[in-house]
Amino acid sequence: MALSLIHTDPEAARPMIAEIQRLKRERNAVILAHNYQYGEIQDIADFTGDSLGLSQKAASTDAEVIVFCGVHFMAETAAILSPQKTVLLPDLDAGCSLADSITAEQLRHWKAEHPNAAVVSYVNTTAAIKAESDYCCTSGNAERVIRAIPEDQEILFLPDMFLGSYLRHVTGRPMHIWSGECHVHAAITPTMVEQMRAANPDDDFLIHPECGCVSSTLYYLARGRISAENTHILSTEGMINHTGRNNASKFVVATEIGVLHRMRKAHPEKSFQPIDESILCRYMKMITLDKVLRSLEQNQHVVTVAPEIAERARVAIERMIAL
Repeated sequence: MALSLIHTDPEAARPMIAEIQRLKRERNAVILAHNYQYGEIQDIADFTGDSLGLSQKAASTDAEVIVFCGVHFMAETAAILSPQKTVLLPDLDAGCSLADSITAEQLRHWKAEHPNAAVVSYVNTTAAIKAESDYCCTSGNAERVIRAIPEDQEILFLPDMFLGSYLRHVTGRPMHIWSGECHVHAAITPTMVEQMRAANPDDDFLIHPECGCVSSTLYYLARGRISAENTHILSTEGMINHTGRNNASKFVVATEIGVLHRMRKAHPEKSFQPIDESILCRYMKMITLDKVLRSLEQNQHVVTVAPEIAERARVAIERMIAL
C-alpha cells in the first residue's frame, strides 16, 4: 500500500477548503505550497514548488496577500521580493533546523576571519544571513553560482555541509564549509542507500544533494558499487522534472516524503517510493488546512523583514537570479 500523504479526513476537509477558496478570492490572496507540504495543502495551492521559485511566482502575480505554506525563512524571502504585499505564515513555529544552524553574528565573525572571501548562502537561511552574503543559491543552481566566482577567490559556503561537500566535489573548488545540516536530509544514511539499491536495482534512484549519504553515494559511484546509470543527484525541482522526462516507471526518492504527492499526482502511471517513510520534516508538517483557514480569517501571522536587512538580502538573491 502506498504511503499516505494526506493529513485531514477528506470529509472534514471539504468545508474548510470551500471557505479557504472563498476567503482567497475575497482577499485577493495567493496560496503557495512547498513540495514538502501535506498533499491536501499542495492541492489547494495556486503554486507548488521550491522556496525561491514560489517567492518569484508570488512576486509576479497581482495578489495582495501571500499565504506561504512552508517554513519561516521562506515567508521572509517572499516578503523580501514582495515588500508591498502582505505575507502570511499559517504557523509561526514552522522553522528550519538548517536555517537555525548559523546566526548573523556567527557569520560576521567567520567573515572577519576571511575578509576577502565571497560568501555564498543557501536559500535555506534567514533574511539576516542573506543580508550578510554576497550570493544566495538553491540546490538547483548552487553549482552555477560557485563556478561564476573567480577561481582565485576564497569561498565561504553555508550552512549545509553536505551540499557544500557535494559542490566541492563537482566543481573542484576549495571552499570553507559551515558545519550545518537539515535534520531530515541528515537522517538519510548510507545504509538506507545500500539497502534500497540492493532491493530495487532497476529503479531510478533520486537523491537530494543535502542528504547525509551524498558523500558515500559519490564514493560508491566512483568505485562501481552502485550503478551510475540510474542514480541521479538532483534538487527537488530537478527530481520532479526528471520523473516527467525519463522513461523509467519506478523511482526511489531520497528526500522529504511530501514530494511524492506531487510526483504521484503528475504521473499516476508510475511508481514512487521513499527511501524510508521516516524522512519527514516536522516543521513543514505543522501547516494544516485549519491553520491556513485561520490565517486568511484572522490575517495571521504576518511576516515582515526590516527594510535595511531586506535591501541587503535582495542584492544576494538578485545576483543569483542574474546567473
